[in-house]
Amino acid sequence: MGDLFIWLISFFILIALLVLIVYQLMCLADLEFDYINPYDSSSRINKVVLPEFILQGFLCVFYLLTGHWVMALLCGPYLYNNVRLYTQKKHLVDVTEIFNMLPREKKQRLFKLGYLVLLLFFSLFWMIWSTLEDMDD
Repeated sequence: MGDLFIWLISFFILIALLVLIVYQLMCLADLEFDYINPYDSSSRINKVVLPEFILQGFLCVFYLLTGHWVMALLCGPYLYNNVRLYTQKKHLVDVTEIFNMLPREKKQRLFKLGYLVLLLFFSLFWMIWSTLEDMDD
């Protein structure tokens, strides 16, 4: 039963990460279609970048502490990318360069979205597996 709660917690963390990424993509799409000015778009994106990084780092450490090594390894490349972006100070969107970087920023977030959906499917699989395993005992 404890494994089920672990998978439920990771499921909700992954949903929160998906919401943050989709919000960033919506801000970029609004900027692209000229519904919002560059300053508002970049400030909205920059407000959620650091919580996204912290939440994803927490998820990876959570998997390590609970002994789910495969999921921790699957979270590794995403965590490495976030740490690399943060240490190189490329994690925030610059208001003056946002139009030049728009295709790159959208592609980066779409890749993150796809990666998180993949992690979500794995998490759902392991949640169902642990539930069925608990029912057999």
